[in-house]
Amino acid sequence: MGRLVPAVTRALDILELFLDGDGTLSAPDIVRKLQLPRTTVHELVTTLAARSYIVQVPGQPGRYRLGVRPYQLGSRYAEQLDLAAEGQQVARSVAETCDETVHVAILEGTDVIYIAKVDSTHAVRMVSAAGRRLPAHCTSVGKMLLASLPEQELAARIPDGTELAAMTPNSITDPAALREALAGIRSRGIAVESRESNPDVSCVAAPVRDRTGQVVAALSISVPMIRWSDERRVELEQLAAKGAGELSERLGHRSAG
Repeated sequence: MGRLVPAVTRALDILELFLDGDGTLSAPDIVRKLQLPRTTVHELVTTLAARSYIVQVPGQPGRYRLGVRPYQLGSRYAEQLDLAAEGQQVARSVAETCDETVHVAILEGTDVIYIAKVDSTHAVRMVSAAGRRLPAHCTSVGKMLLASLPEQELAARIPDGTELAAMTPNSITDPAALREALAGIRSRGIAVESRESNPDVSCVAAPVRDRTGQVVAALSISVPMIRWSDERRVELEQLAAKGAGELSERLGHRSAG
């Protein structure tokens, strides 16, 4: 690896400061936060402003905010992202950690479509395929995605009185019961499905967000009942949340923490 250039590193450190607080900074703020000499900060701020990476805040002399150039770079990066490709990479990493089947899925109407999948290496495992479509209310990814919808949109997709199809005896078929389950999912931030789409499999799922914070997909881990337990469920919930968080970061989402 080549040598890091100190001036470039400092310039990037300055830009990253704008990610916190109200998004505005003065030169003294930068000096204090980065412990850099005032002359160095003045030169870097002048250069960044000249290249439109930062601009002065109107009506607030000496304070700066991000300029148009970071937005242009971010937009170009977002254009190059491929949810399925990014999802496949993250799913592979999660599967290598737990050796269970991992899916990434999106919501279409009242169904989920699996856009990425990595299999477990166990002889006993869930059998599925990328591109497969299933009723959302029967899957952990689907329930996670339904739970992310605004109430009005959820009601439009699944009106009261709708007869929900059952895939197993454990499938939720009553819209009122589904809404109660979705409320719990919103509260916990994790969805669990216990033999609702396959009588021999349980799953956990976590939400995947884009750079605006909107839930655009969900990542799930599917486990045959012979390897399922409360302890295993807790472990996989944490792993699914971590994997979904990594995929969200790849899509440009920045968590509040």
